[in-house]
Amino acid sequence: MITISQEISPTVVSSPPETSPPASSPETIIFCSRLPDIPIPNHLPLHTYCFENLSSFSDIPCLISGVSGKTYTFSETHLICRKTAAAFSSIGIKQGDVILILLQNSPEFLFTFMAASFLGATTTTANPFYTPSEISKQFNASNAKLIVTQSLYTDKLQDLNTTIIITDDDNNNINTNNQQCFNFNSIIQDADENSIPEITINPNDPVALPFSSGTTGLPKGVILTHKSLISSVAQQVDGENPNFHLKGKEDVVLCVLPMFHIFSLNSVLLCSLRAGAGVLIMPKFEIGLMLELIERHRVTVAAVVPPLVLALAKSTMVEKYDLSSIRIVLSGAAPLGKELEQALHRRLPHAVFGQGYGMTEAGPVLSMCSAFAKQPVPAKSGSCGTVVRNAELKIIDPETGFSLGRNKPGEICIRGPQIMKGYLNDPEATASTIDVEGWLHTGDIGYIDDDDEVFIVDRVKELIKFKGFQVPPAELEALLISHPAIADAAVVPQKDEVAGEVPVAFIVRAKDSDLTEEVVKEFIAKQVVFYKRLQTVYFIHAIPKSPSGKILRKDLRAKLANSSS
Repeated sequence: MITISQEISPTVVSSPPETSPPASSPETIIFCSRLPDIPIPNHLPLHTYCFENLSSFSDIPCLISGVSGKTYTFSETHLICRKTAAAFSSIGIKQGDVILILLQNSPEFLFTFMAASFLGATTTTANPFYTPSEISKQFNASNAKLIVTQSLYTDKLQDLNTTIIITDDDNNNINTNNQQCFNFNSIIQDADENSIPEITINPNDPVALPFSSGTTGLPKGVILTHKSLISSVAQQVDGENPNFHLKGKEDVVLCVLPMFHIFSLNSVLLCSLRAGAGVLIMPKFEIGLMLELIERHRVTVAAVVPPLVLALAKSTMVEKYDLSSIRIVLSGAAPLGKELEQALHRRLPHAVFGQGYGMTEAGPVLSMCSAFAKQPVPAKSGSCGTVVRNAELKIIDPETGFSLGRNKPGEICIRGPQIMKGYLNDPEATASTIDVEGWLHTGDIGYIDDDDEVFIVDRVKELIKFKGFQVPPAELEALLISHPAIADAAVVPQKDEVAGEVPVAFIVRAKDSDLTEEVVKEFIAKQVVFYKRLQTVYFIHAIPKSPSGKILRKDLRAKLANSSS
């Protein structure tokens, strides 16, 4: 069991005897939250925890559909989640099974996710804009037994032998190819919410299986347990002085970020359920509709990502709407520059603005702006806040692994009950990410300042962030190398004002090939979701590599920097 320090200042702790470093290495400097630790009921199943305070807000709005305007109270939401679980059980879903959700934001997304928790099943979430190949890879890797989706995405599932539930189709119980299809509303309508099988759920049982590339490589299933997600939500919204102070029925939280992304799933949906705050659901981002809904429903909390901040800061439409209800703007998923942050401040001067920092493998939240706390501390521009409660953070030198003190950039490592159990069926990748002392190595370079605030300055990891979405270079490189006219390839990020980063490729043509940039782009575009498409292709004679064969991405990034200067 990890002992968590409650000190505000860094605590110096000796390493355990069995893993003691060489005598020449310094002691480990551990940074903890400004706030004291709290009791976390992570012995409970996730659904029990999220609805634990249901009686206090049973009749207030829980989910508001921005499309239909339909509102579900907390008691109605709880009932539908239970009926969904009963319906899933009736078609054969049982404890230990995996359900794949392929949906845009909708109430059915939450109903499905919580139903899986009731059954002791696991949910894996995928972007509905994925190509059939990308969906198939995640479906097979997760060994999913059921897919919940919308009718417009079923064409992508033709080659999958599985049961499908469609949330928007009136046809019921249709057999097509190797698939049995059901309509969501039809199967839950007559379901008996009291017929859910009685099961025992262990806190370390998986409940969510998002896919992430981690610090390197191809997408991998991240095992988040009931304990992981409860701990993360509690670190944000529980206790007398929560990190993320949601005021229950007084708050309406904007959910326009995709629920299949862990930021929206955790910090918007699950935190709101626990705190009794309403959630306004939008299937996708449309600036005009979003502003209209914010005004109409008096949204108080807006969870955003940098590209959305850019739209709010620059769109002339913002001035036409009353956004005075917004009291909190929480930015995450990718670093936000100071200039953009200040531009949004000018548009929303009445709102408290700040960033959080997370990583799927970390459960996901590592730090959060103290300005969101019940007893707020003003946010510094560019800061990601302070480490969450009941967790420990350290900064290490990427070369030596030695612990670093304040104001010294190094790799950020996190330890606590919220981190992942590991990667699905990949003990080697797990061991390279979580060390023997339980520290999760994020691959992000940052530092802690004199006021315990976290700042991100760079990344060790290879991951490209396009508008907060993950683009694994290794995935694109594998596709590129499969082309007969490509001898070798490397993919790196290029800075972009709107997207943050875009993927660009360096290609070595096969001998006698006259391959063009357009052909390469089209080859990739046919196989991947839109945000993984190549922005630019550069042809070079050789890919720079280390003696061990690892691509020297820093050299390629330097080429990009030199060409743009």
